[in-house]
Amino acid sequence: MRRIRPALACGATAGVAALVALAGCTSAGTGGVSPPPGGSGSHQSGDPSPTPTKPAGPAAGLGRLGKFRTARYKIWFTEPAHTGPTGAHLGARRLLTVIRYPLADSPPGTRKPARGPLPLLVFGPGFQQCDAPYTGLLKAWASAGYVVAAVNFPESDCLTGSSATESDMVNQPADMSYVITKMLALSAKPHGFFSGVLSRGQIAVSGQSDGGDTVAALGANTCCTDHRVKAVAVLSGAQWPAMPGQFFSKRPAPMLFVQGNADTVNLPGCSAAMYHADPAPDRFYLDLLGADHLTPYWGVNSYERIVARVTVAFFDRFVLGRLAAGPAMSRHGDVAGLAEFLSHGHGDLPAGPCVT
Repeated sequence: MRRIRPALACGATAGVAALVALAGCTSAGTGGVSPPPGGSGSHQSGDPSPTPTKPAGPAAGLGRLGKFRTARYKIWFTEPAHTGPTGAHLGARRLLTVIRYPLADSPPGTRKPARGPLPLLVFGPGFQQCDAPYTGLLKAWASAGYVVAAVNFPESDCLTGSSATESDMVNQPADMSYVITKMLALSAKPHGFFSGVLSRGQIAVSGQSDGGDTVAALGANTCCTDHRVKAVAVLSGAQWPAMPGQFFSKRPAPMLFVQGNADTVNLPGCSAAMYHADPAPDRFYLDLLGADHLTPYWGVNSYERIVARVTVAFFDRFVLGRLAAGPAMSRHGDVAGLAEFLSHGHGDLPAGPCVT
């Protein structure tokens, strides 16, 4: 049976209606961005001025996870026509990428990024979503010193409406890899807004729902593995069966699986199956007790605070190599009545079904 992710832009269920109202819906999910000018033939992968948005305090609404204030930058990348992992020919793919980045301390009022090299974190939203509903979490990561690039997928984001399709998910891991390449290219330029900002050896990916399925393939499926990625955080995701390769046939980069145990969209058995199938010793599971599919990642609440702190500690440990961040994952993830943190394949998780 095919699992269909709900289109939670304007047609949300009652359980998430308040969150949707706060986050905005359909095209508002991009912060009011219109499709790029020039039609399908227009190439928009240059280095434009940053979007004029007011800088936010560190991890606005989620507490002080890092020392940085953050700002936002929007850019269109055009991925050239290529052959997809299933052998299908794909035309050029237009990727609206919204970048949240740490601000430099001086001069006062600057919108320039903090001095590099900084780690890169690429994020994939869920089905029919753009980056906006995840703003609090993305800002939390940026406040901790990460340049966070959210990829709005061309066939399933909040701008696609009724034409959105999950069948394109097999092509989304390559979209994220392409954005990694383009972000590193911007950093390698001798001049430009992101010149010299990124570290080539410090890259992570994360995604939620269908975005979680996407990064699971990027980290652990032979069809799509990107060996530049040092850590993968799968937020309520699964092994998407249409991916043409094999999952976990080789040892992947360290992976963190985050899952609400009351989630009826991505069943807990899906995340538990990946956690147990992962052959790497560095694998982790954050079990959110009583949490549904969206609450831990949208809005400001106790679950999202836990997710923000655990994911930052995970990235700090395996992307930045900070050994002290290892114990911090467990310290932030074990919260009585709300969350339990498991590691290295240990832990008693449900062996229930994973319907995809």
